[in-house]
Amino acid sequence: MSEEKPRKRRGAGRVTLNTVARQAGVSAITVSRYFNQPEQVSPERRERIAQVVAELGYVPNLVAGGLASARGRIVAMVIPNISGPIFANTIQGFSDTLSRHGYQLLLASSYFSAEQEESAVRAFLGWSPAALVLTSRFHSAATEKMIADADIPVVETWDYVPERAPVQIGFSHYQVGVSAARYLHGKGYRRMAFVQNSVAGDFSAHERGEGFAATLVELGVQPQVFIPDAGRAPFEAGKQAMEALMSHATPPEAIFFANDNLAAGGLLAGQRSGLKCAVLGFGDYPFAEMLLPSLSTIKPPALEIGVLAATRVLESLGVLPVADDVQRLNFLQCQLIARESA
Repeated sequence: MSEEKPRKRRGAGRVTLNTVARQAGVSAITVSRYFNQPEQVSPERRERIAQVVAELGYVPNLVAGGLASARGRIVAMVIPNISGPIFANTIQGFSDTLSRHGYQLLLASSYFSAEQEESAVRAFLGWSPAALVLTSRFHSAATEKMIADADIPVVETWDYVPERAPVQIGFSHYQVGVSAARYLHGKGYRRMAFVQNSVAGDFSAHERGEGFAATLVELGVQPQVFIPDAGRAPFEAGKQAMEALMSHATPPEAIFFANDNLAAGGLLAGQRSGLKCAVLGFGDYPFAEMLLPSLSTIKPPALEIGVLAATRVLESLGVLPVADDVQRLNFLQCQLIARESA
């Protein structure tokens, strides 16, 4: 194992409010008002301060004086969708593992928005958490700078790109698409389509689609790709996709949907219209097995991701001994669940 780099002392080299004020050409009081009472700052100054804050990666220190000791037992986590069933086991596994060692979870949702994630990260870092956990590697430039400058452990989940600086715990979404293509092709289907998520910022779903399409091309099959109207509710987006794809002169024999919600909407729409098409989802949501026909899907290691992320955080904080060969342990596999729909 390589020697561990010494951790920076908290606050060492931290950009201060006065630094922001000087670079923006305003007073420190004005910068303070920008964060606490923005309506009292002129639009021109707000824009100037916002630009400097992004450039410097400034994080306002919200922990003062006697409250500073409270920061050591909080771990912050940003999830794309708190209400989504796909992330529920990750959150539970993460929280349960932390709490067994006296740490608590501070949670925020970005709903696949880089801007909302950036806002959550800036707010969380202002409270000086013990560690920060993010979902995937697709961040704004300002978020990248903040996590690069953070003097706390940073973990990225639901992704696996080990060359990145933050610890990566997850799997390859591109490989999920490869597996889906090979599975459906192996079942004898030759006309196939991928349905993208109706949420524009779900770049991991894009990677699943890229892996699916590239593999089909290698197999001599020209894939179709359908993008639902942005912002449509998942079931409605799945219905839209099924009806649009099956109305083609040569409709697909099988459709791989970006997630189980979309797949369920497509499956139910096909039943109502008497359309015959194999359907494959992603996520293994609780309802997948109860649909009629039951939904074939690819199950991500959601619980394992949460448990491992918390374990890596606790190791970084010196609470648990560091495991050997963590890179190998951090790479997880998804499982294809073959049911009745495909």
